[in-house]
Amino acid sequence: MEPVVLLAMHALDTASPEFWKGLGSALLCGGAIGLERQLRGRPAGLRTCSLICLGTMIFARLGEVITTDGGDPVRMAGQIVVGIGFLGAGVIMNRHHVVRGLTTASVIWLLAALGVLIGLRMYDSAFAVTAIVVVMLGGVGALERHAPWLRRGAHGKSAAAPPDDNDDQPV
Repeated sequence: MEPVVLLAMHALDTASPEFWKGLGSALLCGGAIGLERQLRGRPAGLRTCSLICLGTMIFARLGEVITTDGGDPVRMAGQIVVGIGFLGAGVIMNRHHVVRGLTTASVIWLLAALGVLIGLRMYDSAFAVTAIVVVMLGGVGALERHAPWLRRGAHGKSAAAPPDDNDDQPV
C-alpha cells in the first residue's frame, strides 16, 4: 500500500483565506437553519446544525486533499451520505403509531448536502439553498396554521402528539 498523498493543502490550511471562507460559510448556513429551528423549539438547533454543516464541509475538503493509490474523492461524499443517514435515522421515533422526527432527519440530511456544497466551493448554491430552507421551514408552518386544508391526513395533529410539533407523521 502506498502512503497517503496530500494535495491542494490550501483548502485545509488555516493560513489560507479559502479555509476561513469555507468555515464561515458552513457556520453561517448551518447557523441560519439551526437558529430557525431553535427559535421554534425544534430538535437539532443552532449548535447541532452548525456542527453538521461544518463537519461535512471538512470531510468534503478532506476528500479533495487526501488520495491514495487508486483513491476516489467521490467516495468521501458517498460515505458522508451513509454516515449522516445513520444520524438522521437516530432522530426518527415511532410512538403510539405516530412517526416523529422526519423533518429533523430531513434537515440533518440537507445540512450534510450544504456542507458538501461548501466543501466543493459552491458558495452561491449553498446560500441559495439555505435561504430556501429557512423560508420553507418557517413559511410552511405558518401556512399550516392558517390553512386548515393543509392539516388533513398525514399532516394533521394526532391526539398522541404534542399540539406544537410539526415533525409528526402517522405510520
